[in-house]
Amino acid sequence: MGHGGDVIQELTTDHREVDELFGQFEDALPGSADRKRLVDAITIELVRHSVAEEMHLYPAVREHLEEGDALADKEIADHARVEQLLKDLEERAPDDTDFDRLVVKLKTEVTSHVDDEENHLFPQLRNHVHSYILESLGEKVREAKKTAPTRPHPAAPSKPPANRLLAPGLGLVDRARDYVTGRGR
Repeated sequence: MGHGGDVIQELTTDHREVDELFGQFEDALPGSADRKRLVDAITIELVRHSVAEEMHLYPAVREHLEEGDALADKEIADHARVEQLLKDLEERAPDDTDFDRLVVKLKTEVTSHVDDEENHLFPQLRNHVHSYILESLGEKVREAKKTAPTRPHPAAPSKPPANRLLAPGLGLVDRARDYVTGRGR
């Protein structure tokens, strides 16, 4: 899908891409290597997306929205649950008895988070944050995703400044591991 535009457009495009990957997962043969490949693709997209939101979107939510701290903290807690599920899936083979159960749980968490963002958070941002700032955040999110980690790191910091310092290094290590193993191709 085409990326670009303000932060809301960018993140909504990411949401549709992950939806599509979940659909492909459901169509793939249970226990197949395709399912593992698709979970890897879902993981890469979700981790990059989450890290970029934590680096740029949620600090803006804290700054610009009434009760922004509570909103950002809730979204970060959602990310923590998703990241732990991704970590649990990373350690499982597609024929593992828990693999499909964990993917269903992951999809449920992601769907709930996306629904909350698109129906509650994004409209508040659209109504209370200047379009120039939303455009700027869109560019920052796109740039952050280029260097963000591609594997779950549940113990990594989720708030600035620590996440902004560590994420590019973790991303470099993850991309090197992905290159050597062929993951994400």
